[in-house]
Amino acid sequence: MENVIIIVLMLMMGAVGLAIARIRDLFAVSMLSGIFSLIGAAAYVVLDAVDVAFTEAAVGAGISTVLMLGTLALTTRKEKLGGGKSKSTTAFLVVAVTGAVLVYGTFDMPRYGDKIAAIHHHVVPRYIEKSGEEVGMPNIVTSVLASYRGYDTLGEVFVIFTAATGVLAILGRARRRREDEEADEGGSDTKGAAS
Repeated sequence: MENVIIIVLMLMMGAVGLAIARIRDLFAVSMLSGIFSLIGAAAYVVLDAVDVAFTEAAVGAGISTVLMLGTLALTTRKEKLGGGKSKSTTAFLVVAVTGAVLVYGTFDMPRYGDKIAAIHHHVVPRYIEKSGEEVGMPNIVTSVLASYRGYDTLGEVFVIFTAATGVLAILGRARRRREDEEADEGGSDTKGAAS
């Protein structure tokens, strides 16, 4: 039953991804991106990765959508078309090669639900039995996030910080452009009145 749910969710994510690639209204794209992340969060719940699902729902469907809508409020909601067919073909090839590499990387992973996978026999018992002694935290989840997976957590923080910095840079640029345009309009009005 879980496999059927996962397949349905993957098909829904594929359909939403195709819609995002085809639609030119950036407001609709922002909303569909949030829906895409929400479906991904549901898939993580089915896979028993509730912590990742919570992060995906909060960051992907929540904060990212709000930041994209805030950016649209200060810029425009229509995509500027440009680059032609050759640029689209290049982008498609980059995405296809990246996807193929990612799929190839999954070949070494254990099968989903594999009871003899290493993670079910080595890492989890060690976390439960020795995290208090090795890390000094009474909470195992905190030990995992802050110590055993500390670099992973640090990487996630860098991703969120980079995204927020990029959005703030775009918002600041749009605001400066708007102020420059208003200053130019004010200058031309003053010259017109003087003549």
